[in-house]
Amino acid sequence: MEEFKNRVFGCVVVKAINSNYNADFSGQPRTLPSGTVYATDKAFKYTVKNYLKDVYKNDKIFYFKSLNENLNPISLDETYKKLFGDYPVGTVKSKDILKQVVAKNLLECLDIRLFGATFAGVTNISLHGPVQVNHGVNIWKENSIYTEQITSPFSNKSKDANADREMTTIGRQSKLEEGHYLHHFSINPQNLCDIVRIAGEGSKTLSMDDISKLKEAMRRGVTWYDSASKAGCENEMLVWVQLNDNSKIVLPNFTNLIELKQEKSDNKSVYNFAMLKEQLSGVSSEIEAIEVFYNKQTTKLEDLPENVTTIEI
Repeated sequence: MEEFKNRVFGCVVVKAINSNYNADFSGQPRTLPSGTVYATDKAFKYTVKNYLKDVYKNDKIFYFKSLNENLNPISLDETYKKLFGDYPVGTVKSKDILKQVVAKNLLECLDIRLFGATFAGVTNISLHGPVQVNHGVNIWKENSIYTEQITSPFSNKSKDANADREMTTIGRQSKLEEGHYLHHFSINPQNLCDIVRIAGEGSKTLSMDDISKLKEAMRRGVTWYDSASKAGCENEMLVWVQLNDNSKIVLPNFTNLIELKQEKSDNKSVYNFAMLKEQLSGVSSEIEAIEVFYNKQTTKLEDLPENVTTIEI
């Protein structure tokens, strides 16, 4: 399978309307000290892995919760044995060979080839993933969070024998009225070089097919995933700037290069690319392709860079 060698810079925008894309442990949308709503990189990567797990069932996904027969989450070692069988302890002559075998198996997993891993099982292995995703920051003008009461159909079991059990349980849920979370990301296939060297001949590295699946999951994964809190969350845009395979340039964070206008047009979100266009104009010879995937029904694009390809999500 053809190896992917190009570096990539880009961003993903997740739209949330009356929903909670990434809650903290209190159930509130996460906020910075300034009050700006944000989401962790883990929230976005979860939707990518979930999409890959559901759509590409022949690919191994390692870092995703799996349950045993008692409906309890299985451990890291149990996950390894589920995918690859028992560790080759006792059949290899040294710890280095054991690490090589385990590393080669881990590289069979699509999510590890993409995002890397910290494996602390029978041996310790750190894999620096090619795909690095930043926290997503709400770039919409408002950060309006509201909380509403909800009821359960069941009573709350109280230890107090005198407590009134005729009432059902009352709970709360919090949501963001509107948000547009921008996650910057970068891809550097060279990050896998050390672990591929350790894993030895025949080990998998990042391929063109892996990248094709990643792009698909990045532009569809949030919309694909559905839950009570994430209903109303969907993929709005993916910006993909792929450099030539010999390019050495480094692009800045896209969070500050793409502007979401604070007034809508025909009830559509308007994204202005003027700053990104200026940034890329001076390094056009270093760029192989610029692609923008977007939801045409809800989104407008302005002042796009030259030679950009626009594709509807």
